[in-house]
Amino acid sequence: MKNLQFDFTVDKATKTVFITREFAANQSLVWDAFTKQELLDQWWAPKPFASKTKAMDFKVGGRRFYAMISPEGNEIWAMHQYTSITPKTNLKYLNAFADKDENPQLPGSDWDLTFTEKNGITTVSITIYNDSLERMEKMIEMGFKEGFTMTLNELDNLLPHFKN
Repeated sequence: MKNLQFDFTVDKATKTVFITREFAANQSLVWDAFTKQELLDQWWAPKPFASKTKAMDFKVGGRRFYAMISPEGNEIWAMHQYTSITPKTNLKYLNAFADKDENPQLPGSDWDLTFTEKNGITTVSITIYNDSLERMEKMIEMGFKEGFTMTLNELDNLLPHFKN
């Protein structure tokens, strides 16, 4: 098995985080893992947290409202507000923490995910732009790199079990 690429770069000058991650799976399957509720809930939280979607409407203008739940039952609510969808190749959304009643904690961050495949390896390139340097620094201090690395590794482990 070849080593799959994983890069994580923080650029404070542009308030942007750049992530590139390769997966040994076809593009369609990786796309589904990022866009289908039943798949997202299996991996979109760093262990030991679990992901639970309360509502998801995958369309431009739609949203995913979900919680990351700790083993003790504490819920951290967040939402993705979908702003652009190009099936199988690109997905953009506003990501923000929220309260349990779906009131977002702004400013959030703008996520831009691009999916490409070559020789059965799918690369997901993620750009996360923050309006606020303070928010980005808080996100990094809260362990975003470690948590998101764990989350993407969980997806990598689950992909062989997902079906197109």
